[in-house]
Amino acid sequence: MTGTKPDELELAALLCSRVCHDVISPVGAIINGLEVLDEGDDEEMASFAMDLIRKSAGQASAKLQFARLAFGAAGSAGASIDLAEAAEVAKRFASDDKTTLNWDAVPVAMPKDYVKIALNMVLVAISAIPRGGVIDVDVQNFDAVPRFIFSCNGLKARIADNLEALMAGEPGETAMDARAVQPYYLGLVARRAGMKLHLSQDGDRVLFTAEAGGQEAA
Repeated sequence: MTGTKPDELELAALLCSRVCHDVISPVGAIINGLEVLDEGDDEEMASFAMDLIRKSAGQASAKLQFARLAFGAAGSAGASIDLAEAAEVAKRFASDDKTTLNWDAVPVAMPKDYVKIALNMVLVAISAIPRGGVIDVDVQNFDAVPRFIFSCNGLKARIADNLEALMAGEPGETAMDARAVQPYYLGLVARRAGMKLHLSQDGDRVLFTAEAGGQEAA
């Protein structure tokens, strides 16, 4: 699907592929750990395998919980989601040995489209610091359309060449695959929610914001 916008069925298939892509690695590691346990009675190897299984199971759970809120229905139409709960899910998903997500969200119920936007911004923020770093999240204006501010700081921070076009719903020559569909989907949700997305860069810092001003999708 090079250079074409996906229809509803293609979009659903691509999002499913994205979730599977994220989860398959930790699930595979769990299988590898179980195979090690089956191979013998070596206590050191058994301990290593159990550590691998525990870590990978935690990663798989974090990725699935994140995908449920970022891409899934997460409740009935028009449902609200607790922002603090979503922030905790995002921190479990994003924080690892090289990346730290700082997001001290207040416990406030927020329309789920806004929460989806914030969580999908987390994915874009992670991609902006490929060598790792720190992502600081600030949320303003809780009484109306919120304003999300993501400050991404890391060595060799960057904005991908096709990122803004994908978020604008114009893939151009970019092949629509499991990676490209995520910013494309973010743009769809942002336009439906009447929010505009903006990226800027200053050295090793990328600033990513979402605020009122976008055009609602027809």
